[in-house]
Amino acid sequence: MTKSGESMLFDDRLATVLRSRAGSDTAARTQYRQLIDLLGTLPVDADVDLGQEGLNRLGELSDALPFLWQAAILRQPGVRLRNPALVNWLADREPQVAAAAMSAASLAGDDWLEIIPHLPVSARGFLRHRADLPASARQMLERLGVGDLVLTDAAPRQAAPEVSPAQEPLEPTTPAPGGGPAEIGALVRRIEAFRRARSDNAPPPPARFSTDSQAVAAGRAITSFEFEADASGMISWASPGIAPMVVGITLGDPEPDAIASVDPVSARNMELRLPVRGGRISFSATPAITGLWLIDASPRFAPLNRAFEGYAGRIRRQADKPEAEAGTEPVDEGSDRMRQVLHELRTPVNAIQGFAEIIQQQLFGPAPNEYRALAASVAVDAARLLAGFDEIERLAKLESRAMTLPAGSSDMRAAVHIILQRLENVLRPRNARISFDVSGGPFVIGIEQTDAQQLVWRVLATLAGSMAPGEEAKLTIHGDGTSLDISAEIPLAMRETADLFDTSGQHRAGSISTGAFGTGFTLRLARAEALAVGGGLRREQDRLVLTLPVLTEAMPDNSDDTFGAHQSART
Repeated sequence: MTKSGESMLFDDRLATVLRSRAGSDTAARTQYRQLIDLLGTLPVDADVDLGQEGLNRLGELSDALPFLWQAAILRQPGVRLRNPALVNWLADREPQVAAAAMSAASLAGDDWLEIIPHLPVSARGFLRHRADLPASARQMLERLGVGDLVLTDAAPRQAAPEVSPAQEPLEPTTPAPGGGPAEIGALVRRIEAFRRARSDNAPPPPARFSTDSQAVAAGRAITSFEFEADASGMISWASPGIAPMVVGITLGDPEPDAIASVDPVSARNMELRLPVRGGRISFSATPAITGLWLIDASPRFAPLNRAFEGYAGRIRRQADKPEAEAGTEPVDEGSDRMRQVLHELRTPVNAIQGFAEIIQQQLFGPAPNEYRALAASVAVDAARLLAGFDEIERLAKLESRAMTLPAGSSDMRAAVHIILQRLENVLRPRNARISFDVSGGPFVIGIEQTDAQQLVWRVLATLAGSMAPGEEAKLTIHGDGTSLDISAEIPLAMRETADLFDTSGQHRAGSISTGAFGTGFTLRLARAEALAVGGGLRREQDRLVLTLPVLTEAMPDNSDDTFGAHQSART
């Protein structure tokens, strides 16, 4: 039996997603949404093993992503949850994730009847708030509701222990008519004795969040807790172990008599309903929570009318810094705010790109070719925007020292040679030329090869893109044993620019695109990358000099003089 075209398309798309590597939080959230959409519309004749692999990957992503993010993804418009097995799997996750899944699930009547008896009691409780369920599903929830409301013992009932005469079990007797106070008093005493005997043998109830509850019970300091706040900033829910201490406290601007004071930047973000990442909050209350804490929270919006409902997140205790670190530089609040704005911009752009790809690939049905061409153009523009956002975020992180380049080992002489070969096809038709001279050594630096080539590309492609027809530029690389200098002549068209790193002015587009924001931004990003590894990028009259520290021991593979003492490239 051959597969249908729909299942084959599903298998191809799922296999493509599974081959992708989720190396960052953004990639993990994107892959989580993709797997939800693909597994949520699983065809009947799809590859079972591939579907199980997708479910396993979804489980890995669920363990890595905060459950509040998972719930937000499930509540996004356009989420398709039509697979009963996936809905049943999501119902067993955290309460917020299960609630979002029950709200977004779109199953047929028979599918509801099949999975409702197997859902956890809490998930069935979420379903009872839905008014669009089939009548048969509502009837089954009503029949199961009687059992859901019965409180059961936390452990299986044990055999009745032997009791002393003073604790003999209560007999179902009824006072005789006209019985006096003595009979009633004896009955009350026997009821109390029965309750005491039962409570002594009952196991302690399990804690919902064991970490906080056990910490409080043991007298240990609580290091973190989860919370939810309403639209006014008042904490309405918190982890059980700490809830009595923080519920009712309002998060707001620093004030002399405030119980909880949030730093000005975080307070401003909360006023603008933006995410808060690594904000500082100070509690002045009971000794268990008094002190400095850090807050990570995201705004919550109603799924129907998108009305602001408050914040949800996690508050963790700020670790005490050693005295040696007391003089470290503060976090660049402007860069942190820029990263948060970029995070908010990516969400609608990702949605636009996704829907454009749906139209272009005709995933929901046939579309006219004209619409498909427009959708493809929109998807390309969205990809360019996302690439630009990545560059801005990278610059903000590097300049605020919130990011470092991964350690590695790469030969900068080889990286320069590779980039010159790539530029050859662009400059040869214009009869332009770059001569490349090598002296000294070694040239091995402590970053990965990809980052090294990207750094060289930003510098050389920016200069080459401004070269005039017939112009020749000299490029040299020199090593003195501790550092290396890559020195390039600045093209005539750029020599009149007072500040090559200025990002505010208008820059003409060169023949080679090095970024979406002009030559000034690209060179500024290259300078930030060089500073991140202990080097620098500076202008010396008519030359641009990139300085980088070298490793003390060169790589064996690059110890030979592969390119010779002098390399001239006509590009």
